[in-house]
Amino acid sequence: MTAPKKERFLSLDVFRGLTIFLMILVNTAGPGAEPYAQLRHAAWFGFTLADLVFPSFLFAVGSAMSFALDTGMPSAAFVRKAGRRAVLIFLCGFAMYWYPFFHVQADGSWAFNALGDTRVMGVLQRIALCYLLAALLVRWLPFKALPWAGAALLLGHWAILYAFGQPGLELDKLGNAGTRLDLWLLGREHLYRKDGGFDPEGVLGTLPATANVLAGYLAGRWLQRSGKNAASVRTLLLAGAVLVALALAWNPWLPLSKKLWTAPFVLCTVGLDLLAMALLVWWVELRGQVRGSGFFTVLGRNPLAIYLFSELFVVTLQMIPAGAGMGVYDWIGVRVFQAIAPGAAGSLLCALAYTMACWAVGWWMDRRRLYLRL
Repeated sequence: MTAPKKERFLSLDVFRGLTIFLMILVNTAGPGAEPYAQLRHAAWFGFTLADLVFPSFLFAVGSAMSFALDTGMPSAAFVRKAGRRAVLIFLCGFAMYWYPFFHVQADGSWAFNALGDTRVMGVLQRIALCYLLAALLVRWLPFKALPWAGAALLLGHWAILYAFGQPGLELDKLGNAGTRLDLWLLGREHLYRKDGGFDPEGVLGTLPATANVLAGYLAGRWLQRSGKNAASVRTLLLAGAVLVALALAWNPWLPLSKKLWTAPFVLCTVGLDLLAMALLVWWVELRGQVRGSGFFTVLGRNPLAIYLFSELFVVTLQMIPAGAGMGVYDWIGVRVFQAIAPGAAGSLLCALAYTMACWAVGWWMDRRRLYLRL
């Protein structure tokens, strides 16, 4: 007997597409001026809208898992399938940082970028590792044990920060346990180059970030069981508010920090995601307001391909000289959008224009049913 087909939630597809839209907008701030504060990541402690984007994507990965993950298949087959997907996503992320694979030397000749100088961890790499760990937990733990597994990941990460961080500098950029692990395991040449040896997507942060994926999985499964009704919306709103309150209560002892991916940061982002999901379920599923949803589902149906394009295309534009030491993207941002609206507004308009260009690519791929499935 075949299992009944799971009911689809358009609101979750819109949530995933909205997350991709904001991710591109934040990652490609227009040059020539500082972006608005809420579109910049907090320097260390604190929280901005930009800090919500990546954990929301992990939450969306978890909610998609609740529909797509087949936990009933044989163990060996499950591990092979989940492992293969994680490896391919990880390699996509690694290749993205290796791109454009070559550089111009001082004498004008071309040379390949050394693999030994390529960043190992990153956004897609963290998604891959979190997906794999969450999938294994979902496969072998009872459903009711998953919230406890998420709590253990958060508390375990907190304990590791203080047990293995440099004494007195446990939450410092270079003294924290995550940086020390990355330097020992990967080496400075394989880390993020703009933060003095600290990598915001380092190995240790995989543990608490996996809790974001588990939360998305739990929310997706719970919605499938409870259905599209007002009681579901109220429960999501209550759960979201409680988690945000807990995050703020915990903050004095362990500050909110995206770069460290602290436990209060996880609770805050999961809480906000639950609130956003509740509003979308109410608006799309209960009220039937689907006008405009197609704009976001274009992105949500092909998130990996569109994200990769957004990152690689801007690098390509910057490789094309446009005078005064600028690449094409810098030239457009400074000479066009800063001329139209100087300051943060021009930076936002430039990023919005680029995001819409990426959306157009996604629309073209969707019309031709070209999807990147790993």
